[in-house]
Amino acid sequence: MKINFKDKVILVTGSTRGIGKQIADDFESLGGNVMRVGTDDVNFLNFDSTNSFINSLSNLDTIDICVNNAGINRIDYLEDISIEDYDEILRVNLYAPFLVSQAVSKVMKKNKYGRIINVSSIWGTKTKEQRTSYTTSKAGLIGMTKTMSVELAKYNILVNSISPGFTSTELTKSILSEDEIKQLSEQVPLGRFASVDEISKVVLFLCSDLNTYINGQDIKIDGGFTNV
Repeated sequence: MKINFKDKVILVTGSTRGIGKQIADDFESLGGNVMRVGTDDVNFLNFDSTNSFINSLSNLDTIDICVNNAGINRIDYLEDISIEDYDEILRVNLYAPFLVSQAVSKVMKKNKYGRIINVSSIWGTKTKEQRTSYTTSKAGLIGMTKTMSVELAKYNILVNSISPGFTSTELTKSILSEDEIKQLSEQVPLGRFASVDEISKVVLFLCSDLNTYINGQDIKIDGGFTNV
């Protein structure tokens, strides 16, 4: 069976670059009607912008698939994190997926069909210094995914999360030197970063008709990193 998203209405937040863009591109290439959402469309740090966007989702007649990919990261030691920075991480990484999922699930319930993917991170399961805010938000997203999956299953709505590991994106390449990428790659059993295509393929499968029973799971796409 081939994967086909013809006539499916698909929402992808954080879809202007990196993993989100690849996911949106792949859905479109397989026939999906993709709503690409980036910072030009909604600012999840702004209550008015967020509320306006959420209201627009509630007015849709159909939405089949939702990928919550928007996210931010800030690195700092516990004692140096301001409540403002902590709150901003939670607003984008946890509150936004909650509000978006709340809105789209109402539409999905009416149609008795839906697929929701929350993009978490390996740092939602594994952590290290200076990751207090980020790990809190991504661990919370995994927990929210599990609860949503239980509540929405009766409506034929499957909810899963993915946790990408080190991934080769334009942003990664601009932030890390070649030596840093090499050092991090050596920590991964497969010895390299993931490509955005490898992350997207998992999302496509979970949202396709090939998946009828995987629900409430967090799929780690990390080359075995979290097992080390």
